[in-house]
Amino acid sequence: MTDANTNSGKLHPLFHPAAHYASPDEVLNDEALSVPEKRIILSSWASDMFAVESCPSLREIPGMDHPIRLADILAALRRLDGEDDDPPRPGGVPMRLRRPWAAALRRTQ
Repeated sequence: MTDANTNSGKLHPLFHPAAHYASPDEVLNDEALSVPEKRIILSSWASDMFAVESCPSLREIPGMDHPIRLADILAALRRLDGEDDDPPRPGGVPMRLRRPWAAALRRTQ
């Protein structure tokens, strides 16, 4: 865990998780947290509220001395759901029917 500085006083770690975790992996590996608590922390980190204006793929979490990649946060959330695979690649080609009238005919039969 990290000793990041916050102006929060002595609030519970869930209010300022950056003061206690340096990465999404540290959140996942903390056995003291329940799955819903881990999801709350990671989801708050993924929020657009923390997006770096000039680089929206990074999140700048208050109290943390380094930005975190949104992809790392989302990967940690997927691991919570038991989905270790990579997300689908963006920009897929839309599927178009060669003969739209044939599909319409099949539906009416």
